[in-house]
Amino acid sequence: MDRRRLLKLGLALAAGAPIALSGSARALANLTSSAPSGQPFSAQWLREQARALAGKPYQAPNNTLPKSLQALNWDQYQDIRYRPEQALWQNRDSAFQLQFFHLGLYFKQPVHFYEVIDGKAHGLPYRADNFDYGDNDLGDLPDSLGYAGFRLHFHQDFSRDVAAFLGASYFRAVGESRQYGLSARGFAVNTGLPEPEEFPRFRTFWLERPGAGDLSLTVHALLDSPSVTGAYRFVIHPGADLAMDVQATLYPRKPLERFGLAPLTSMYQTGENDRRMANDWRPEIHDSDGLAIWTGSGERIWRPLVNPERLNVSHFVDNHPRGFGLLQRDRNFAHYQDDGVFYEKRPSLWVTPRGDWGEGAVVLVEIPTQDETFDNIVAFWNPAQAWQPGQGYPIEYGLSWGETVPDQNPELGSVVATRTGIGGVIGQPRTYFSRRFAVDFAGGSLAMLDGKAGVEAVVTASRGKVELVSARPLHAINGFRAMFDLIPDDSADPIDLRLYLRLGPQALSETWLYQYTPPPLEARSL
Repeated sequence: MDRRRLLKLGLALAAGAPIALSGSARALANLTSSAPSGQPFSAQWLREQARALAGKPYQAPNNTLPKSLQALNWDQYQDIRYRPEQALWQNRDSAFQLQFFHLGLYFKQPVHFYEVIDGKAHGLPYRADNFDYGDNDLGDLPDSLGYAGFRLHFHQDFSRDVAAFLGASYFRAVGESRQYGLSARGFAVNTGLPEPEEFPRFRTFWLERPGAGDLSLTVHALLDSPSVTGAYRFVIHPGADLAMDVQATLYPRKPLERFGLAPLTSMYQTGENDRRMANDWRPEIHDSDGLAIWTGSGERIWRPLVNPERLNVSHFVDNHPRGFGLLQRDRNFAHYQDDGVFYEKRPSLWVTPRGDWGEGAVVLVEIPTQDETFDNIVAFWNPAQAWQPGQGYPIEYGLSWGETVPDQNPELGSVVATRTGIGGVIGQPRTYFSRRFAVDFAGGSLAMLDGKAGVEAVVTASRGKVELVSARPLHAINGFRAMFDLIPDDSADPIDLRLYLRLGPQALSETWLYQYTPPPLEARSL
């Protein structure tokens, strides 16, 4: 089982465990047991404990579980369900209820939970009678077992959860479709590098008890890994587009260079622009179809995702980005034909940085995958400056989960489809290899323009020759279709493409970026 399958299953791949501390961190050790304590709690207190923990050597967790839990297969684990009548806050006048995930199978590292009431943290110990074990006979399980994670329910429909935190520092949420899709995580380390990737883990959560009438929930978390610790605060606002306000302070244990803030993880197997793994009866299979970026200078960028033949890492250098996200723009069921998992309902996830994020790059990692069980897409912000141990680094951003994306410019057309195929002029013999690109734009002022308006497709390529450039109205989408052919040079290295629509000096659309990898010379059949 490799990294991507582990990500898809939400596994706890790397972790921390309670370690023996002294001085100011001793209180933290007390709060990672499962016994109620009444310890005063605040966000500032948690930051102090994370800082103290970063000054101690990392200790890997003890993954030993009772044999009955270790022997569970996937179906048996799925048969363990939290009893809804035991949900946290279900007997209170609260818009929220919370249920826990059981340990077992791949989820071997206990996560500890506390409820914060009037500024004091009270332990939420594991209770076996909170679960329905189905046909499983697991014997007597210790009260010190702990939980694997939690899921959150909202009063609009208590039978379905709106967010879940499970596995390492991974979490997911839904918008009005109530359909899970891509994931976020707290922090990424060494993603897309030849060396092994590190997966920091949320090892302890503090849940602030919601009051009557509260429509948002505050969750605090302690992150730990061999390279970094962190104190996190999430304020969760369910809605048609679920919003999360994230505040964190990170404390490196060692110098960090390739690390990711606000990392997003998704899946792309095949789509209209990339048919390399189109071996399934369904036309398209993906949780997200593109990376969107709103740069610090105000440019809107759309980069369609691909399923590459080999690892592909792209850097979009910027200074204080205004936003980025992995989006699912294609909402047409007919394009997927999947009546089981409904890819057209998968949420988009948009990151809105707060404060000055400075110089750095949005990094996109695309990993080859053969099927949809692998999460093979990662996007995150990588600051230009390395982080050093002994310092705390605050970060703040917003997350929006749903079908709509905030901060979009209604004056600009957006890319709604990207298609590729053999180039050349139909009816004329092809004497050299070329690749055709057809990019559809809709929205903004495009519906008001016709073929006589003088709309121009502006195309540039990092290598090769561009020809047969055109832009014409496409009434089916009330927009325009831009087309061009690329004649690659003799190299099989990737070629970067750039395209946007303009009318005179005015940009009419966001900027389409693409990375095309031409076949080797011997494979360029006409």
